[in-house]
Amino acid sequence: MLEEKKYERRFRKFGIATITAVFFLIFVGGLVRSTGSGMGCPDWPKCFGQYVPPTDISQLPSDYKTQFSVNGKEIADFDTFKTWTEYVNRLIGVVIGFLIFLTIVFAYPYLKTPNKKIFWLSFLAFILVGFEGWIGSKVVSTDLAVSLISIHMLLALAIVGLLIYTITSSQSFVIEQIQENKWIKPLLILTIIISIVQTISGTQVREMVDEIAKRIDNRFLWIDELGNVFKFHRSWSILNLLVSILLMFQYKKTFDRNSLVYRSGLGLILLMAVQAFTGKVLSLFGFPGYLQSVHLTLGSLTAGLQMFIFILAFFKTKKI
Repeated sequence: MLEEKKYERRFRKFGIATITAVFFLIFVGGLVRSTGSGMGCPDWPKCFGQYVPPTDISQLPSDYKTQFSVNGKEIADFDTFKTWTEYVNRLIGVVIGFLIFLTIVFAYPYLKTPNKKIFWLSFLAFILVGFEGWIGSKVVSTDLAVSLISIHMLLALAIVGLLIYTITSSQSFVIEQIQENKWIKPLLILTIIISIVQTISGTQVREMVDEIAKRIDNRFLWIDELGNVFKFHRSWSILNLLVSILLMFQYKKTFDRNSLVYRSGLGLILLMAVQAFTGKVLSLFGFPGYLQSVHLTLGSLTAGLQMFIFILAFFKTKKI
């Protein structure tokens, strides 16, 4: 195994911190949506015209509902929790922007190596984060258009995938040595396809929940209203888990039990099982808001770990 260079180690550690921050942002974003805090700040980039939002309604003008109207409609009553939840969400987004910028700085040494793509991939991630911020501003200006919210989420996962690929590819050493196994790569491709379908169907379920909530106050009636969309999402979730279990049998034949791929595969099964459990709890207990955010974050972590295993098996292994 080649020795890890100093700039590689620095880039890897900082990149992992950035990915962790993105997952935290996904969690907070899910919390914003599930608690209805998306319009807690009705303007952007300021919040009620201030860089630091108010903590009490007395700090707002008497006509704040019309003064900060969105698309000609008055905003809801001021809510300190919702305002600060959305504000923290924005602050984390700004911090991630700085983190991504610093990854470009730490990726600069790669321009002097044959692995120049690391710098340009880092630069692309920075551009996508800027675009993500723009999408976020449009979400506010369109009064939480559900399609834009889903695009906002999917783009966040795309950024995670790009960062995982960039950081994993930046290391010059070989992660694993494996015996030839013709089933692993086709099954990995299949899991990625299933995961994409599962994620998209999950965003559709979430969009429907938002619409149903406007019509029906009783949360325990929502599951019946979701109909086939929820069943479709649940079926693909089960399929994703089954294929991942099948992959574990292939990992067992191919990789050492202490290998990174094998241990990541076990972690993936655990994550999927916990996510499936939270999905069942959601359907049984009327979609409690905090658990929606947990379920979303677990799904994002699952997708991220699948991408990591995919990259390891395709690009960071050496057959013997």
